[in-house]
Amino acid sequence: MQNDNLIKMANQIGSFFKGYPDQEYAAKEIASHMKRFWAPSMRETIKSISSAGSETMLDDIVRTAITKHL
Repeated sequence: MQNDNLIKMANQIGSFFKGYPDQEYAAKEIASHMKRFWAPSMRETIKSISSAGSETMLDDIVRTAITKHL
């Protein structure tokens, strides 16, 4: 899967949880969703994207979910 598609999918998940009042809980839920529904290779790729400096394309809450909980 292409990086742009993974970033888009991650941000779509983040958009769903962004409205939660507890942003830490929302970040945990984003990571939980990725753990349940994304293949390990997809999770590894999104972690690499985030750590490689491409995080500007990731929403803040998604970046937090990846770095803290994934």
